[in-house]
Amino acid sequence: MRTSKLVDIIPPSGIRVFFDLVLGMKDVISLGVGEPDFVTPWNVRERAIYALEEGYTSYTSNKGMVELRRDISKYLKHKHGLDYDPEEEILITVGVSEAFDLAIRAIVERGDEVLIPEPYYVSYGPITTLTGGKPVYIKTDPADGFKISPAVINKFCTAKTKAMILNYPNNPTGASYSRSQLTAIAKVIAKRDLIMISDEIYCDLTYDFVHTPFAALPKMRERTVYLNGFSKSFAMTGWRLGYACGPAKVIAAMTKIHQYTMLCASIISQMAAQEALKNGERSVQEMKREYRRRREYIISRLNEIGLDCHKPEGAFYAFPSIKKTGLSSMEFSKGLLKKENVAVVPGTAFGPSGEGYIRISYASNLDKIKEAMVRMERFVKGSK
Repeated sequence: MRTSKLVDIIPPSGIRVFFDLVLGMKDVISLGVGEPDFVTPWNVRERAIYALEEGYTSYTSNKGMVELRRDISKYLKHKHGLDYDPEEEILITVGVSEAFDLAIRAIVERGDEVLIPEPYYVSYGPITTLTGGKPVYIKTDPADGFKISPAVINKFCTAKTKAMILNYPNNPTGASYSRSQLTAIAKVIAKRDLIMISDEIYCDLTYDFVHTPFAALPKMRERTVYLNGFSKSFAMTGWRLGYACGPAKVIAAMTKIHQYTMLCASIISQMAAQEALKNGERSVQEMKREYRRRREYIISRLNEIGLDCHKPEGAFYAFPSIKKTGLSSMEFSKGLLKKENVAVVPGTAFGPSGEGYIRISYASNLDKIKEAMVRMERFVKGSK
C-alpha cells in the first residue's frame, strides 16, 4: 500500500524517537518531556468533575463554547491589552499543536516560504512541509541568546516568503524577547508584508521582564495569528486545550478546517478552562516561582559541571552546550541514559543547529534535578 510522499520524507519526532529508548528502564530520572510536574489545580479538576456530574457530555460549537471564548477575550484584554471579538476572532482548539496546524493550513499555499528560527519546536517544519509550503530555517546564534534579529529576517526573505513563526519564550532554548526587540522585528514584518504566527504558550513563564504579545505591537494585530493555551501555565497538558486569535478571515478559515477534522474540543476541558481563567492566577504564580528557583539552581550547576549554558528568560528548559565533551548530542544523550539513567533530549531534535547541545527540562522535582546533576557531572568527568 502506498503512502503519501510528503509523509514519507518527514522524520519522526526527535523527542519521541529518543524517549522510546527510555520505556521499560528503571530508576530513570527524566528531564526530557516538556510537561509540568504539577497536577492541574484542584479547583480546575473539581469544576470538570461537577461538569460530568451535571451531564455536560455533548459537542460544543465548532469554535468552542462561546462562554469560554468570552472569558478568553476578557482575560487577554485584562492581562495584555489585546482586544479580540469572541464571536469571530477566537477559536478553541485541541491543544496549541492543532492551533498551529490549522494556522499553517489556512495561510500557506504550495510553494510559499515560511521562516522558522532555529532551534525550533519539532512540529513547525514538518507541518509546514505537509501543507506544501517550504520551511526556511534561520540559525540563531548562542552569542545572541538564540534570538532572531531584524537584519537576519531581511536577509532570508524572498518574493515567496509568506509568513514567519516566532515561539517565545522558546522551546528548547528558553529565549524570549523584550518589547523593544519585538518592535524592531515588527518593522521588518510590516515592510515585507508577512504574516506572523506567534506561539506564546509559555508566555506566563517569563521571568526577567514583562511578556509582550506580538499582536499587541502597533499595526501587528492584523498581521498576527496569536496562539496560546492552558497546558503549560495551568499544568493542563492532558486536557488538550488551546486557542487561536486573529483576524476574522483567518479564524474563519481555520474553523473551516477544524470542523472537518477535530469538530470541537472536549466540553469538559473547556469548562475546566473557564475555571482556570477565572480562579487560576494564584496557582500560576506559585508554579512560576518554583520554576524560577529551579532555573537558578540548574543553570548554576550546569556551568559548574563545565557545560556552558545561557540563562533562559522563560519556559522551563535549559539548553547547555556539550561541545567540550567531544561527544555529539546523540552520543551524549544516549551515553548519559545508558550509564547514569538520566534522560535528556539531543539538541538535534530541534534542528541541525542543535548539534552540540542538549535540552533539559526543569519541570521536575528539585530533588530529582539535584540527583540528575550529580549523575551528569559524573558522566561528564568520565567522558573526558
